[in-house]
Amino acid sequence: MKTDQKKALMYVDAVSFAALDSAMFLDTHPLDAEALEYFKHFNQLSNQAVAEYSKRYMPLSVSHAGCVKDWKAWAETPWPWEGGSC
Repeated sequence: MKTDQKKALMYVDAVSFAALDSAMFLDTHPLDAEALEYFKHFNQLSNQAVAEYSKRYMPLSVSHAGCVKDWKAWAETPWPWEGGSC
């Protein structure tokens, strides 16, 4: 995996973690307006990051698989957790 791809995947991981973590916080603090804004911000960043990564490298989920032009190459490409990139 190339350095740029690794950095992009690390960014996806970071903003996705922030969105998920804040969503879990909201489970126990549903009226916290600041937490809700934090969640909305990082959820949007996560969605954008996953979409960009999917377009540039490969889909990370089935919902982004529609952008794949070469299915054979996609199926044979190592997943991010293969090859020591995690």
